[in-house]
Amino acid sequence: MHMKQSLFLLILLCISSFSAFAQNEDKTVTLDEVIVKAPNVISKADGQIIFPTAAQKNASNNGYGLLLKLSLPNLRIDDVAHSITAIDGRGSVQLRINGIIVGKEEMLALNPKLISKIDFIDNPGVRYGENVAYVINIITKRNDSGYTLGADITPTLTSLQGDGTIYGKWNHKKSEFTVSYNYSGYKLNGTRVTELAEYTLNNGSIHTIDRDDVETLRKAHSHDVKLTYNLADSTAFVFQASLSESLNKTPGNYSIKDIIDGTKRYNSTNRESGKSNSPVLDLYFFRQLTPHQSITANVVGTYIATKSSNYYDEGAPYQYDVSGKTVSALSEIIYENRLKPFTLSAGVNYRYKYTKNDYTGDAFALTELKQNNVYAFSEIKGSLKNLRYSLGLGASYIHYNQNAHNYDFWTFRPKATLAYNIMNGMQLSYTFEMKERASRIAMVSDATIQTNSMEYTVGNPDLKPSRDIEHTLHLSYNNDRWSAFAEGFYRHCNKPNMALYERTADNKFIYTQINQKAINVLNVMAYASYWIIPEKLQAYANGGMMRCFNYGFDYTHCYTSWFYSAGVTAYLGKFTLLAYANNGFRFLEGETKGYNGANTILQCSYKYKDWQFSLSWSNPFINNYKSAESEILNRNLYKHFVHNNRDFGNSVSLNISWRLSRGRKHQSADKTINLRDTDNGIITR
Repeated sequence: MHMKQSLFLLILLCISSFSAFAQNEDKTVTLDEVIVKAPNVISKADGQIIFPTAAQKNASNNGYGLLLKLSLPNLRIDDVAHSITAIDGRGSVQLRINGIIVGKEEMLALNPKLISKIDFIDNPGVRYGENVAYVINIITKRNDSGYTLGADITPTLTSLQGDGTIYGKWNHKKSEFTVSYNYSGYKLNGTRVTELAEYTLNNGSIHTIDRDDVETLRKAHSHDVKLTYNLADSTAFVFQASLSESLNKTPGNYSIKDIIDGTKRYNSTNRESGKSNSPVLDLYFFRQLTPHQSITANVVGTYIATKSSNYYDEGAPYQYDVSGKTVSALSEIIYENRLKPFTLSAGVNYRYKYTKNDYTGDAFALTELKQNNVYAFSEIKGSLKNLRYSLGLGASYIHYNQNAHNYDFWTFRPKATLAYNIMNGMQLSYTFEMKERASRIAMVSDATIQTNSMEYTVGNPDLKPSRDIEHTLHLSYNNDRWSAFAEGFYRHCNKPNMALYERTADNKFIYTQINQKAINVLNVMAYASYWIIPEKLQAYANGGMMRCFNYGFDYTHCYTSWFYSAGVTAYLGKFTLLAYANNGFRFLEGETKGYNGANTILQCSYKYKDWQFSLSWSNPFINNYKSAESEILNRNLYKHFVHNNRDFGNSVSLNISWRLSRGRKHQSADKTINLRDTDNGIITR
């Protein structure tokens, strides 16, 4: 109720503020004098081309701020935490600038005024890899000669957490040098997890344990440095080399829990700490061979060193340490030919990865894994009058070796999209895709970790990839003020990696993953965005239904959930007011029913010369914010978790951004591929 009231109040404030602003500054402008412009959203077979308005770019201080104002469907964009996630659970969100996969540092250093358009891909092709549901490619211009210096700092005023980036770019003719440094950290004590666990024992009795946090402390800080050199000759030639280093440290997290175990009651302590560092070298090359042909190559080397320590004393002391290292070499080459009437692209990707994680203490194990992966793909895109099409096929060969476990397997990924322009601004499209999904490396390890006095997590080296078949029907309409669509999505997962809970003879409960029968998902949704007053007041809303079907070897679980989000943005000269709310995301996968918390943001921004100040109020009037809730529905193990966090309720953050730029502008060459590895393969409690 508080969330709805806050959103309604800010909508009224935006409208009333705009009325006063219009009376004071726009007395000569009337509604019949509005100039009708071309649509700033254009539909295509795999998504949309979005042209941000001048008001949206001028009111934004970095890449996250601009994307938040674009109201992209199915995405939660947090420009305070600097994160973007998919609220529909279909997969990950991939961020690119001029084709380059980027992270937080590049998004914070991005000057929104230099953005020419955004390629929002909600139907990625076969070349984007596994588990990528959305791709946001931001196309920009850069200085031909000159420099850019800037800083972006976001402290949270109601808790001890913050983020800061400083950066510099120097351009001289064809060369560009970039250096950036980012620090982020937090020290929080507002997290509380309550847990009810009911264990059905071998004799049929139910053993109940309540685990409730009474005191917690979470601390972490990270340092990220990146150096980049780019040599570009317009769009004909690009060479880029970058070297980055990431240092992360968790100096000492702990929680004290009140345990009620049957008739016993006592306190237990959980402690964990860790650190990691990861240098990355990235070499990229692009060459325009002819006006219609080009070749692109990318090579990335990554090293990840990790150390962690874990301790808890529920029932009895249990402690283990992990020392791990990962070495990977990733390479890709792509050929493209713009033929008539279609464009042909083809490529091959090779990945080698070596992982060695040494578990010592009570979780003694040595996991040594070698993996070779060759992925080849080909895709054509073209049009026949009002019909546009995209046809692609990817094939992957994986060789996997871990201790005594070996396997070799092929995976295939065919994909086809047909899009028909019914009328001006209206498009109907259908997509069919079949892909195979491999489990995360940590779950195919042969390590065993005790999570509490009754439960263990066990890896399964015999996990095989699952096969997904997806159908998407999409109807969209765009004009100068409206952007709307309706969509139906159905996914059939054959033999997915699903959770398995086993009870042992001595009443211990093991969590692992095995290939079971199927998971099916039906998702129906609609979205609409409308400029109430062009360049001044915009509102949007989307909502829908998700139906989940889970078929295990000895159970069937089904679940229906509803979701919505809404927002409004008012551009009042140097001031910008924004309100956004969603009701969270609910799902059922395997035997776990989950909920990711609702979110509300009220934001006011002010622009002054090279400075911009933004004040954000997250989850107003909610002192004990519920960030997550989940249930395990196994017949022998029922668990109910509730995660509350005082640090993220009624939270106020201030963003200060400064940017000084001098130089002439020209269009930057696109970098179409980029590779990255961040998986250390460590199994966690």
